[in-house]
Amino acid sequence: QVQVMESGGDSVQPGGSLTLSCAASGDSTGRACMGWFRQAPGKEREMVAILSVAGGSTTVGAPVKGRFTISQDVSKNTTYLQMNNLLPEDTGIYYCAAGRKRIGCGLIPVYYDTWGQGIQVSVSS
Repeated sequence: QVQVMESGGDSVQPGGSLTLSCAASGDSTGRACMGWFRQAPGKEREMVAILSVAGGSTTVGAPVKGRFTISQDVSKNTTYLQMNNLLPEDTGIYYCAAGRKRIGCGLIPVYYDTWGQGIQVSVSS
């Protein structure tokens, strides 16, 4: 059984940076794809960034491209989300998710079977 746990959420001012961490454990097949998603109040959950654990390839959502980077430390089974130049619209609950690889890694929540509890990221002045 796969488990994931997020850490690193905080409140920052616009233009600031944060790094979120997601520690994963369990069956490696079930966490072949690691993703960060976020949900703002009144909005649907959206993809932030996706990483294929085996190959290291990544996909970053358009709203955060150029500002956010997803990476991993394979030895620690940990996925990171480096967030730079944070904007107020980045505020929300950030979720780490793990899923199986199909043809590739899915870009929408339905392809992810294991979710963390979510952590709050708040960006305001």
